[in-house]
Amino acid sequence: MKILYAIQGTGNGHLSRAMDIIPCLQQHGKVDILVSGTQGDLSIPFQIKYKFRGLSFIFGKSGGVDLWKTCIKSNIHKLVNEIKSLPVENYDLVINDFEPVSAWACYMKNIPCIGLSHQATVLAEGAPKTEHHDMIGKLILNNYAPNTSHYGFHFQSYEHNIFTPVIRKQVRDQLIENKGHYTVYLPSYDDKRLIAKLSQFKNISWEVFSKHNRKQFRSMNVSVQPIHNEKFIKSMAQAEGVLCGAGFETPAEALFMKKKLLVIPMKNQYEQQLNAAALKQMGVPVIKNLNDKFDMVIRTWINSTKIVEVNYPDMTSTIIDQIIQKHGSSSPRIENIKFGIIHP
Repeated sequence: MKILYAIQGTGNGHLSRAMDIIPCLQQHGKVDILVSGTQGDLSIPFQIKYKFRGLSFIFGKSGGVDLWKTCIKSNIHKLVNEIKSLPVENYDLVINDFEPVSAWACYMKNIPCIGLSHQATVLAEGAPKTEHHDMIGKLILNNYAPNTSHYGFHFQSYEHNIFTPVIRKQVRDQLIENKGHYTVYLPSYDDKRLIAKLSQFKNISWEVFSKHNRKQFRSMNVSVQPIHNEKFIKSMAQAEGVLCGAGFETPAEALFMKKKLLVIPMKNQYEQQLNAAALKQMGVPVIKNLNDKFDMVIRTWINSTKIVEVNYPDMTSTIIDQIIQKHGSSSPRIENIKFGIIHP
């Protein structure tokens, strides 16, 4: 069986999850890996057959996605050529983690595309929603990587075909301790802004992992170092708490490790707004930005001992088996496919 597994390379969450999904897929056949995107910092220990530029959202430095830079760096002509050149018809099964090149290649060639992502779940009817309905954000989530059917992951199993997060073995095997520091991962804020804010909280040791600096340094009570997978996981495992964006993998891993969690959703990023709504419903504190008016929330969180309890069993192999059993024997070409997010 020939399987194409396509991964979104913007950020690190999709690649993190792939580390556990790929070995499970390899139990069922020959797996070719595709990665598209330009904002990832993580490498995976598997050979990548297709590396595309794709369509990436560029992180800003003041708390959100830089829409202007995203537009400037988008090369639609190249994206179209990547889509046309990808031979999805040569595979028995295409599994897609919110990756646009393979999804649209399948769409153009009338090939089934199985979505396996967090993004496939955030708009599901049973998943928590924000008070503000972002029509553009919803449009992007629905059409960025269209699929014929989907399975997905969320902080809780809100509906059938929505599973709890994939917690990679590297995280499950960590020795969990509390050495008193706080781990910070806020890639949409620059180091200067983070240091200015975090240094206001005296006697607290902050370990910041930065997308904006390639050298480790220390300023007052704030340590800044470039993103490094093993060091980041170890820092979280030994932390008292984790301050991060409202992505999916990092908050899920922090909850699994039973760490205090505080999240700041990115501006202009509807998925993170939806994630924040789900986390808030679970009891995780959420703030909009690093403005001074949220200092009291941060201080209250630091002084708190509240841990949000979760149960994230290792179901990755079972989920992959289920997908292969249902879709692996189907013909790679079907007629009159209705593409788009299909809610369970």
